[in-house]
Amino acid sequence: MNNNILYLLLPDYAAHEAVYLTQAVASDEFALKENPKYINRVVAPTMEPVKSIGGFRTLPDYSFDTMPDDYAALVLIGGFGWSTPVAEKVVPLVKNAVEKGKIVGAICNAASFLAKHGFLNNIRHTGNGLEQLKLWGGQNYTNFDGYVHAQAVSDNRIVTANGSATLEFAKELLLLLENDTPERIEMYYQFHKQGFCSL
Repeated sequence: MNNNILYLLLPDYAAHEAVYLTQAVASDEFALKENPKYINRVVAPTMEPVKSIGGFRTLPDYSFDTMPDDYAALVLIGGFGWSTPVAEKVVPLVKNAVEKGKIVGAICNAASFLAKHGFLNNIRHTGNGLEQLKLWGGQNYTNFDGYVHAQAVSDNRIVTANGSATLEFAKELLLLLENDTPERIEMYYQFHKQGFCSL
């Protein structure tokens, strides 16, 4: 299995939603890992820099047309781009990932995008509230009973989270990826959740 984790960024993406996951993949508590288990890679609609909500510009490693077929996980980072026409080009990418049994993560509006295209209809999931999932999903979203009012939910290799759940999103994906031992992942989670002064 390829060890790339692909982070899919659309224009006006929420940069903070990738921070904890990318950091834990690339470094430990001391420094950058010499031999990380996974490599962070950015996918965007084109090879042009993609701008975050806050104005940071990220240079993609791949475009939708050049992204590899084999990878460890596809992570959809939230933001305002998920309600724009370019987001529709993501549908076949997610469909392919799900069919191949890849790990898929979707946070904030990206989770609502999954609802819109029926990807949440057979799994337990969460997002920015059931009402937003219904609003975005329309007739394509039918799994109201599968909604869990939680920060992040992992089911059948798909992780969903609301926009305030950056840390919980990272934890669930790190566990699925077996990026480290469950104990060390929990330690990472608690350190950032409670803060240095509380531990």
